[in-house]
Amino acid sequence: MELQSGIKNEKSIVVTEELTASKVGSGLLPVYATPSMIALMENTCADCVQPYMQEGDGTVGTSVDIKHVSATPVGKTVRCECTLTEVNGKKLVFEVNAYDDKGLIGTGTHKRAIINNEAFMARLA
Repeated sequence: MELQSGIKNEKSIVVTEELTASKVGSGLLPVYATPSMIALMENTCADCVQPYMQEGDGTVGTSVDIKHVSATPVGKTVRCECTLTEVNGKKLVFEVNAYDDKGLIGTGTHKRAIINNEAFMARLA
């Protein structure tokens, strides 16, 4: 399988109390937290391309440019969709959107870099 633009992925989660702004420390209200939404977006993108990685390789997030445009209460389902829009060597760019039952809640771009997992961790030691 060849890594190329146009690859898509989708994931859904149910908003729990642990994913709210008041629990993760990004705000005071019990609504879906921006950091939780960004984590879902990054995870959706990472999982999108992992099947295309060589053995021992993976991706790491390098940039997020996300707008959180609408609040989602506990108990609602959030669906995240991503599309790989650019492959430039080891640099990947994704368009990513998140929705709840009322519509768009988050949108933007996310960049990831292809890395060798063992070499990456060795540099941190």
